[in-house]
Amino acid sequence: MSHDHPLEAALATAELIHDRAALLAAIERMGAEIARDLAGRRPVFLTVMNGGLIVGGHLAIALPFDCEFDYCHATRYRGGTSGSTLDWIKAPRMALAGRDVLLVDDILDEGYTLRAVRDYCAGQGAASVRIAVLCRKVHDRCVPGLVSDYVGVEVPDRYVFGFGMDYHEQGRNLPGIWAL
Repeated sequence: MSHDHPLEAALATAELIHDRAALLAAIERMGAEIARDLAGRRPVFLTVMNGGLIVGGHLAIALPFDCEFDYCHATRYRGGTSGSTLDWIKAPRMALAGRDVLLVDDILDEGYTLRAVRDYCAGQGAASVRIAVLCRKVHDRCVPGLVSDYVGVEVPDRYVFGFGMDYHEQGRNLPGIWAL
């Protein structure tokens, strides 16, 4: 692990923003909202890795209907001001044409990667693409035209980690969200 950025030192100065109970309650609420909107359908539950792993697992069992599961993993090259290109580490394998897609991720920050994945799904002919995020970071830097349909909690415009989000590739499995 990163010796330059010890997790213990970060936790010693970090503030607990949302504890496990609050996050699990938020995920249950999101599940009820998604169930209302997608009742009678069998959506593709598309988890964005690595951040979406923990919220995705909890959200999946909060849904009262069957889903088909897939995941994707992409990185973004920030090139110029005209946008950026997505490099697929693992693209969705499932055919998305005509399907309702639920994109699940840990956080909506500036939204470049989520927008690119959403646009990819739409380009594959998805009937609908909904975005569910555990956290929405409160600021005005989100890419134009991107909103999350389901939000668990809001987090301040600070470095946040835990419950899927990493602190220098550490702490993703912390049972709450901390902010530096």
